[in-house]
Amino acid sequence: MINVGVIGVGYWGPNIIRNFDGFEGANMMMCSDLRPERLAFIRKKFPTIQTTPDYSEIIHSSSIDAVAICTPVFTHYEIAKAALQAGKHVLLEKPMTSTSAQAEELVELAGKKKVTLMLDHTFIYTGAVRLIKKYLDAGEIGDVYYFDSVRINLGLFQHDVNVIWDLAPHDIAIMDFLLNRKPEAVVATGSDHVGQGLEDVAYLTIYFPDHLIAHIHVNWLSPVKLRQTIIAGAKKMIVWDDNLPQDKIKIYDAGITVNRSKDEIYDTLIQYRTGDMFAPKVPLTEALSAEVAHFVECIEKGVKPLTNGQAGVNMVRILEASEKSIKARGKEIRL
Repeated sequence: MINVGVIGVGYWGPNIIRNFDGFEGANMMMCSDLRPERLAFIRKKFPTIQTTPDYSEIIHSSSIDAVAICTPVFTHYEIAKAALQAGKHVLLEKPMTSTSAQAEELVELAGKKKVTLMLDHTFIYTGAVRLIKKYLDAGEIGDVYYFDSVRINLGLFQHDVNVIWDLAPHDIAIMDFLLNRKPEAVVATGSDHVGQGLEDVAYLTIYFPDHLIAHIHVNWLSPVKLRQTIIAGAKKMIVWDDNLPQDKIKIYDAGITVNRSKDEIYDTLIQYRTGDMFAPKVPLTEALSAEVAHFVECIEKGVKPLTNGQAGVNMVRILEASEKSIKARGKEIRL
C-alpha cells in the first residue's frame, strides 16, 4: 500500500485525490493548501484525509511514500526538489518546471535518490491517444508528414503564464508521445490583446528531421471551443476531435501518390487518393484513473513511467524556445 500526499487542492488537486482515494493500491493520507477554504472543502468531501496549510509536513512525514504536486508552475521546482531530496516518489503536474535547467536537475536528482518521478501528462493515458499510438506504431498510417493541433476557447485567462504555457502543454505532450521524434527547431508567434504582457493567442511550429512538421494553435480569445488534431501519413490520415461525444477518432484512407520522371522534374505527377473512412471504438476509461494506477505500479515494480521526467524536460525545452521565438517576432530557435 502506497501512502500518498497531495500538495495543492485548487482545480486539479481534488481530481488527483479522488482517484488515489478510489484506488485499492494507494492510501490517500494527507493534503495541503495555503487557502483554508480549499482545505475545508477537502475535509467535507474526504473526511478521512488529513489537511495542513504547510506542505513541508507532507514532504517530511515518515508515513508518506509518494507526493502529487498540483501547484502553480513557478512553485514546482522548489516543492519537487524538496520532495525528491526527502526520498519521496513524485507525480508532478505539467509543465514540469519554469526552465529546462530546473527540469533536468529534478531528473538527475530522482535518479540519484532512486525514486519515481512521473509527469501528469494526463492525455497520454486516454483511450484516444493510446489508440492513435497503436495505429502509428503498427505502421498503418505510414511515414508521418505532419501533426496539426488546435486547442482554442474563450478564456480562462491566466495571470502568471501565457497561453502557450497554459494550453500547449497538452498538445506538446501528445505530440512527443505519438511521434517519438527529437525536434530540431521551434518558430512561434503570438500577441497580447489584454495588455498584461502575456500572449493570449499563439501559433507554434515545430520542425523535425525528414520534413516532419508540427503546428499547434492555442487561443484564449476564440468564440468556439475546439479540440482537434490531424495526423497525416503517407498511407492514411487520422482526425481526432475530442469534443465529439462519439466517433472521436476517424481514420481516412486518403492521401497522395507522387510519380516523378527520372528525366524531368516538370513531369512530376501527383495523384489523389480518397478511400473509406473508419471510426474505431475508443476505450472509455478515465485517463486520470489509469495514470494513478500506472504511477503506483512504477513505484512498486521500479519501472520507468510512460510519462517520465525526460518527457517533462522535452516539453519545457519547447515551451522555452517558443517564448524566445515570440519575443523575437517569430525567429527560429534551435533545440
